[in-house]
Amino acid sequence: MHITLKLFATLTDYLPAESRYTNIVELDVTEGTTIGDIISQYQLPPKWVHLVLVNGSYINPEDRATKCLIEDDVLAIWPPIAGG
Repeated sequence: MHITLKLFATLTDYLPAESRYTNIVELDVTEGTTIGDIISQYQLPPKWVHLVLVNGSYINPEDRATKCLIEDDVLAIWPPIAGG
């Protein structure tokens, strides 16, 4: 099954080198893959996984380990960002 993963800000360092400029990677995953599985696969530090959206909808932290992705989902993840 096909999904799109988008990582933002400092999380782009966890993408393959060829995807860091665009911050997007197209993935083929098995049915039943969860957001938590993708976070683990890309070894994203839990403290850096702050804002998670699937197709533009916010996913609560307590739901990320069990929320299964489906065909053509777009998973977007941002770290905490501070500004001034």
